[in-house]
Amino acid sequence: MRFNRSTSLLAGMDDTVLRARLAQMQQDYLDLSAGRKLQSAAYAQGDGSKTVSYTQATLGNLTAAIRQLQAQLGIISTPRSALRPRF
Repeated sequence: MRFNRSTSLLAGMDDTVLRARLAQMQQDYLDLSAGRKLQSAAYAQGDGSKTVSYTQATLGNLTAAIRQLQAQLGIISTPRSALRPRF
């Protein structure tokens, strides 16, 4: 299935917002892959304690999200579907 910018989950969002988010996600990717990103944080809030964790496993999810943003913005072309012989 080909990527369609007009029907993707990001359709209708302003390109300026998408570009700003893309830049932040790319910086997060670089920080996380270089080991500079905070791995885990805990804090107390009025309704209880909260924990946020980043792991190496999130690199794959972050990469997929970055590629989706790039495709939505037209920065990268999406890979074409596999060629299948027809007889």
